[in-house]
Amino acid sequence: MKLYWCPQTRAIRISWLLEEAGIPFERVKVDIRDAAAKADPAFRAVSPLGKVPALEDGPARLTDSGAIALYVTDQYPQAKLGPPVGDPQRAAFLQWVTFNNSMLEPAMVEKFQKFAPNPVAHGYGSYDSVLQTFRDGIANSGGDWILGGRFTAADVLLGTAANWFIQFGLEPNDELLKAYVARCAARPAYQRAMALEKL
Repeated sequence: MKLYWCPQTRAIRISWLLEEAGIPFERVKVDIRDAAAKADPAFRAVSPLGKVPALEDGPARLTDSGAIALYVTDQYPQAKLGPPVGDPQRAAFLQWVTFNNSMLEPAMVEKFQKFAPNPVAHGYGSYDSVLQTFRDGIANSGGDWILGGRFTAADVLLGTAANWFIQFGLEPNDELLKAYVARCAARPAYQRAMALEKL
């Protein structure tokens, strides 16, 4: 398995995910800010758009974080990073994994770029509604994680997003998000992934 990554990009969440999974993988650093590095044929064969993260696992090639999270969860069930098909929590797991890319990130862009809210035209609704849904999900989960007491790949994606809400100054004083981020940051796999960012 190869993870194509670049420091200070969305690839950190997949680096963290693979550390959580305990799966041996090779990290291939690609400076996506450099046109020559980004044009590398081996990298572009996995990531046609030249984006990271990009994962190559045998014949499997994936570039979307949500897709990678679901692939790793299903392909490596021994890692226990998500409920299997048939589990009562499976639907909520799928919802939260896809919520990150389809709702949270577009809403963050709306807020950061100061776009006018347009809940009718924007598929995600609005920043305020998305943030409230996220906060309610954490607050009402019945445990430390989005599925309650069960840490999953969804928490990797959502925990990274929660950190961005704080780091980018969108919600710097939100105690609920800060506590969730602190729980994520306390995980050994998270700490290993962050240490690798500095290599």
